[in-house]
Amino acid sequence: MTVETPCPETCPELGIEVQVSEIDKELRKLWEQDEARTNASLINLVVYSEKPGSLVENSAIIRNLTVDHACRAILVEINPEVPDPTLRAWITAHCHLSNGRKSVCCEQIAFHLTGRVTGRFRNTVFSHLNSDLPLVFWWQGELSGILTERLVSVMDRLIVDSSNWADPAASFRLIEEAAQANSDLILQDHEWTRTWQFRLGVAGLFDNPAMQEALPVIDAVEICHHPKNRNAALMLLAWLAVQAGWKDRTPGGYAEFETGAGSVIRVTLAEDDRGPALVSLTVRAGDRAIRVRQRPGGDHVERWVETELCHLSSLSPADPTSDEALVGLQLNRGGQTSLFRKILPRFRRMLEANA
Repeated sequence: MTVETPCPETCPELGIEVQVSEIDKELRKLWEQDEARTNASLINLVVYSEKPGSLVENSAIIRNLTVDHACRAILVEINPEVPDPTLRAWITAHCHLSNGRKSVCCEQIAFHLTGRVTGRFRNTVFSHLNSDLPLVFWWQGELSGILTERLVSVMDRLIVDSSNWADPAASFRLIEEAAQANSDLILQDHEWTRTWQFRLGVAGLFDNPAMQEALPVIDAVEICHHPKNRNAALMLLAWLAVQAGWKDRTPGGYAEFETGAGSVIRVTLAEDDRGPALVSLTVRAGDRAIRVRQRPGGDHVERWVETELCHLSSLSPADPTSDEALVGLQLNRGGQTSLFRKILPRFRRMLEANA
């Protein structure tokens, strides 16, 4: 018996439905229809999801992303629960005016697959990449057996959101195993990106001479986070520990650290389900403290330095919250994410010790 797929019979949001074997031919026709269009691509951007209805959602995201990031976008939705193998494809172009006259457009190819898909997925995606461009692969949701060494071997950048994973420690191990043949793979995690303004705030506050003097005698760190974003809190803590050179007092744990001067640092993590991903960070050194906080629904981050002699405050923009904005920020920065690679081993030891 054939099981109905959740993909609709008609899907105008995805453009023109075509036979997979005719994709290249139909894309050429698309460009020939309008001489005012210019095809622009700097990267291959593959967006993978097993969430029903994700093709339409991701097409809207790509339309907005291509305003600033020219790419060939390949959207993939897989329904592994449907046993019968099917494969449908759509093509479209997201166009944006340049100087009010010429349309600068980015190609989009969308695939919906059911049944056993591992081999079909690789072949389908690989055969439609622009071979001259780097591959950025945005994996949405839990990892699965689709993430193989062969797939990872062709990626230049892998974007994930570990806040969606039931077992982050196991998922990071899976990525490490799959990436053994690709030492140049750049990993980007939304949870790390969500810590950006907090890290900037802390670094800026320690420019204060009183807080620089307090570094060796820090005795407490308090982090409050949304329950869903524990990984962001642990990444922030791992960053503090690595950058300040703190030693673990409990192997792999995070309840206590020790400064180079021998001071013991006690760590407290708390949850607030009404707040943003990161609600607050307080670093104490006796009667001196720095605080970074984002209020629920706030569009900025508040920062304070508190000493016996002064109380200084400042504001900075809040980190983005939507997947679209987080990916846009990650694409804007590019680079080798060397700081994330630096803190990742410490963060993973925290995960493993508390899994």
